[in-house]
Amino acid sequence: MTDQTPIRLKSYICGTWNPGARDGQLLRDAGTGAPIATIDASGIDMAEALAYGRKSGAALRAMTFHQRAEMLKALGKHLSALKDEFHALSLATGATPRDGMVDIEGGFHTLFSYSGQGRRELPNTRTLVEGNVEPLSKDGSFSAQHILTPLQGVAVHINAFNFPVWGMLEKLSPTLLAGMPAIVKPASQTAYLTELVVRRIVESGILPEGALQLICGSTGDLLDHVTEQDVVTFTGSAKTGRMLRTSKAIVENSVRFTMEADSLNAAILGPDAVAGTPEFDLFVKEVVREMTVKAGQKCTAIRRVIVPRTQVQAVTEALETALSRMGVGLPGDEGTRMGALASLSQRDEVRARIRDLQADAEIVVGNPDAVTLVSGDPDEGAFLNPVVLYCDKPGKAQAIHDVEAFGPVSTLMPYDDLGEAVVLSQRGKGSLAASVFTDSPEVAEEAVLGMAPFHGRILLGNRASAKSSTGHGAPLPNLVHGGPGRAGGGEEMGGIRGVKHFMQRTAVQGTPKLLSAVTGRWIAGAPTRDDTHPFRKSLAELKVGDRIVTEKREITLADIEHFAEFTGDTFYAHMDEDAAKANPFFDGRVAHGYLIVSFAAGLFVQPDPGPVLANYGVDNLRFLTPVYPGDVLGVALTCKEINPRETADHGEVRWDCVVTKQDGSPVAQYDVLTMVAKTWPA
Repeated sequence: MTDQTPIRLKSYICGTWNPGARDGQLLRDAGTGAPIATIDASGIDMAEALAYGRKSGAALRAMTFHQRAEMLKALGKHLSALKDEFHALSLATGATPRDGMVDIEGGFHTLFSYSGQGRRELPNTRTLVEGNVEPLSKDGSFSAQHILTPLQGVAVHINAFNFPVWGMLEKLSPTLLAGMPAIVKPASQTAYLTELVVRRIVESGILPEGALQLICGSTGDLLDHVTEQDVVTFTGSAKTGRMLRTSKAIVENSVRFTMEADSLNAAILGPDAVAGTPEFDLFVKEVVREMTVKAGQKCTAIRRVIVPRTQVQAVTEALETALSRMGVGLPGDEGTRMGALASLSQRDEVRARIRDLQADAEIVVGNPDAVTLVSGDPDEGAFLNPVVLYCDKPGKAQAIHDVEAFGPVSTLMPYDDLGEAVVLSQRGKGSLAASVFTDSPEVAEEAVLGMAPFHGRILLGNRASAKSSTGHGAPLPNLVHGGPGRAGGGEEMGGIRGVKHFMQRTAVQGTPKLLSAVTGRWIAGAPTRDDTHPFRKSLAELKVGDRIVTEKREITLADIEHFAEFTGDTFYAHMDEDAAKANPFFDGRVAHGYLIVSFAAGLFVQPDPGPVLANYGVDNLRFLTPVYPGDVLGVALTCKEINPRETADHGEVRWDCVVTKQDGSPVAQYDVLTMVAKTWPA
């Protein structure tokens, strides 16, 4: 073991770095055993930290979604430029450079992903409007709208040791985008890497002060002071999560609590995926990868390997061959394919759980008590070679469906028909992830429909997606991460779904005028302004509610026939009077729906060069009433929503478009989407 003076980790609380009041716990390099750091959070006033975060949160809430999205992008760029520094320290956690990419670059990718989603999918406002207006009166004078606003508390994120960077950033990304400050508490074993990243974040000045605080060490009485405006998230063991979930303040104040716990994830080899098929090879490759990436210390790692009984021997031999090539050693060494577990105590824990599994299963690959290395010291480093167990009668077993060895350990179990395989996957009592390797649509359908209620995510692996698949164990920012039952019953990420976890959904009722003022979005019945043609107004002049009511245009039979000939759309309802009358929806030949949309554009468009730069689409187009030759159409086009872009000289404008005919009945309704200059002339 190398002599090395350990660094003193500090918590970042109330705008200052705090080393704690005691000597603290010594943290060691997972591969060499050398001292890395000491950690202690005693003496910190946790109630004050929460109060500081709540007060500081006003700065985040004052920003729009797009401003927060740009903040995440800037943070991702800043941290990416420093990745070499993070990778160098990551080796001490036992992670190989490949493992480090999953953790470090994976965390940065999440920042960039949420930044992009925030700009694409959220308005440039501070309030998020959800769903359609709900009319509550016949005359339109009373309506309701659901909105979401940021909670005014603090999000407390308690993270696991296995992903000290990604584990923090995958929670911070949606939290900050929602407009909520956070306190991050990393697991002690690898907190030195989290602390380094937080230091670089603080130094950057990108986040408003108080948006991020860090606790290195025990949370003490932190959870005794949470309120209804706070959120607590936890990643770790189900046992610890259950204890935290039932703490007094969380229960009494109905604090939002999200748990993501380790689970007994399964991979199923389809009955069609016999030895020699691409799916068989992909299955073996994925099991080996999930056993060895991060030394199997992943909450999504494959713990139960479920295969047709006829394929047990072939799978066992393939796993043994592949795992024998996985050289275990110091994570920075060239010959190492799998690094160390996070600590010696973690290795002891995994060995104990393997003994528990042996109540149902026998070891067929590896020896947990005899470590074979390509480099390093088996006594000083937390090394463990991969272990595969086999349970011949998994339907009658219990331990293999209850016990998780959080390391490079999987249990192989056979099935005789696909229904049995599905039931075995369900025995995990709720998992984060599962995978099915098959090229059969029938197998995929039966397996997914049987497994979905018990799993947060299911990967279907086959030859067609072999090169593009992200794999069994990769949680993606735009997909839900979480699962029912043992997996915690929580949900993280999932794109904008994850942002809403840190916001309060409120139903607001009132007149259209007042609802429009609250939401910043025009709704039918709210005031309008009919002065200058709105297409002549830049964003500096345009207001929600600006409107044009057009002149009228009569639809003729010649119009319909010309449109049919010009476009090639000669559907019988437009061209054959008798056939159209036989249609239960029509009384004769009708105008094309897209003819109506085209003529509507001709009525409301202002043709001269001006601030409207482009039309980029329509949303929610509906044709409501047939239009016949002789009907006279008019359009009401109203500015519905304005979203200026933060980093461009233009923004998006959404227009409410209603096309009516001579009796006032609507024939078409939709949203027109345009790009409009912020100023004009530009």
